[in-house]
Amino acid sequence: MSLETDLRFPIGKLERKSRLTPDERAEAIAAIAAAPAELRAAVEGLSEEQLDTPYRPGGWTVRQLAHHVPDSHMNAYIRLKLALTEERPRIKPYDQDGWARLADTSNTPVEVSLTLLEALHYRWLELLQAMKPGEFERTLDHPELGEVTLDSLVGLYAWHGRHHVAHVTRLREREGW
Repeated sequence: MSLETDLRFPIGKLERKSRLTPDERAEAIAAIAAAPAELRAAVEGLSEEQLDTPYRPGGWTVRQLAHHVPDSHMNAYIRLKLALTEERPRIKPYDQDGWARLADTSNTPVEVSLTLLEALHYRWLELLQAMKPGEFERTLDHPELGEVTLDSLVGLYAWHGRHHVAHVTRLREREGW
């Protein structure tokens, strides 16, 4: 594995699973629950200059990551709700790089997105914890990925939070912050 690959995927690449065991699902939901506090801890005490440091050459800045996580997780939460209330809804992907370059990313304090992530995850967890096992088999239609189960979505976003937190914590380790 090259250094660039290590920096891009600090916890490894996502291993997609369409079905999770009850234990895997519980672990994934616990990871989603932990993500807001972990992201907050990862960025705590960083200066404006440090927030504007890319986590890897050619990568997003810490600030962009801090705003990206709630952007992405809002999309996941809405997709989950669509799949619970519609039959195999076709969802719309979004331009993550484009979103990361918008003014709200560069002009909004990171604290706003950390608070947003906490509130969002509160709602998301209420929903996840109320779901019956069979509901995790419901699907949505992703134009790039095809049929995606809600189990797969939960697994993806458990990984996603850990993935971006590791970008920040590994950068802090490398830079001695």
